[in-house]
Amino acid sequence: QVQLVESGGGLVQPGGSLRLSCTASGLTFSVDAMGWFRQAPGKEREFVAAIKWGSGSTYYADSAKGRFTISRDNTKNTVYLQSNDLKSEDTAVYYCAARRDQGVTRSRPYSTVNEYRYWGQGTQVTVSS
Repeated sequence: QVQLVESGGGLVQPGGSLRLSCTASGLTFSVDAMGWFRQAPGKEREFVAAIKWGSGSTYYADSAKGRFTISRDNTKNTVYLQSNDLKSEDTAVYYCAARRDQGVTRSRPYSTVNEYRYWGQGTQVTVSS
């Protein structure tokens, strides 16, 4: 079974940094893209960043630009989210997600939850002094 496992979350002071990791296992398909989403209590799950697996092209939510950087290591089936200058409003459960390459010609959105089939269990990020 496909599993995505996040790690690297924790408690950090405002202005601090964290690097989240997500490692995939049990892959039986070619990955099209992987992304990071977050969800705070009482709020919708929101897009943070995504990366095209083959090309490495990156995509960011407007709110994430400048403070968050997504990267991947294809050989390790791992995607990272470097999070800098963290603020209290960044507090959320962070989820990684993946979708398979279906060979479609249409442009598939990177920021939509429903575009991703596989999800990790989430890792808690708490920003507090």
